[in-house]
Parts: sequence; C-alpha cells; structure tokens
Amino acid sequence: MRGARLTPVRRRVFELILAAEHPIGAYALLAALQGERGKLGPPTVYRALDFLLAHKLIHKIESVSAFVACDDVEHPHESQFMICDDCGATAEIQDDAIVETLRRLGADRGFAVARQVIEARGLCPTCRAVHC
Repeated sequence: MRGARLTPVRRRVFELILAAEHPIGAYALLAALQGERGKLGPPTVYRALDFLLAHKLIHKIESVSAFVACDDVEHPHESQFMICDDCGATAEIQDDAIVETLRRLGADRGFAVARQVIEARGLCPTCRAVHC
C-alpha cells in the first residue's frame, strides 16, 4: 500500500469485512456504515471496496457479489474459494498449480489469462455433519 491512504471509511469497510462471518455484500456494508455515520451513498462503499480490492486486502466472491478479507495480504496471490451452499461459509485456498494450469491451457489456445475466478460450491464440514 505504498503511498496509498487508508481513510476512515476505507478502514471501517475493511474492519466490517474482517468481522463478517461470511462474505458480505456492498449494501450490507452500506447499511452498517449508515447506522454509524448517517446518510452515505452507494458510491462511498464502492470506492472503498475498489481501493481494498486494488490493494489486495479483500477478494470478491463473484457468484454472490460479496467480499471477504484476504487470508494472506503479505504475499500477492490468486485465490480459489470453497463456498458452502448451506451456511455460506467461505474458505480461501491458494493453489499455484491451478493458476499455472489455467494459464498454460489458455496459452495453448492463444489466450493470455489475466484473471481467474474459481469458486467451488458444496457443503462445509459443519453442514455435512448436520446432513449426514
């Protein structure tokens, strides 16, 4: 984050994401901020999210349009996610072999893969225990 400024709103959005038990959406973040700070518009939250994404402090879970904190902000990486269909729990995994395989497969077909979104859905261990 060299030279970047973590403003009070950006910091609070990040704190709310860190505190969330599951991926949290922009409008849930907006509601929490409005409860604390009064009337704010969606662009305020989206600008904060864009900043946090750009600095790799958070990840977007594309399938549910929600956000989670990055598990390893010290090391730039591409992540994959396991998402529970029952409770919404999300686990970040970092598998460089998956990343490299997709890049290689893309290159074999003439594509230059710049971004990967991998989300595997199923049941987490807790929900699996309940359903068995």
